[in-house]
Amino acid sequence: MRTLMKRCFNACEAYKQKPGAEGKATVEQSVNAAFSKIDKAVKCGVLHRNNGAHQKARLSSAVKQAIETSTN
Repeated sequence: MRTLMKRCFNACEAYKQKPGAEGKATVEQSVNAAFSKIDKAVKCGVLHRNNGAHQKARLSSAVKQAIETSTN
């Protein structure tokens, strides 16, 4: 799960540096994979649901910030 989150954060940083359709697709793909893994961890009881929600909120805010700064 940590690896997927790091990949998502790295994809966001890369997208900030060089915005484009390919970078945006990479960000969306990485965030979807991370969300899926977090949801599975919560479902299996590995993570508490509040912790899962917190991690998903961190990812969402990073993605939102990366997309907003690149469009401005």
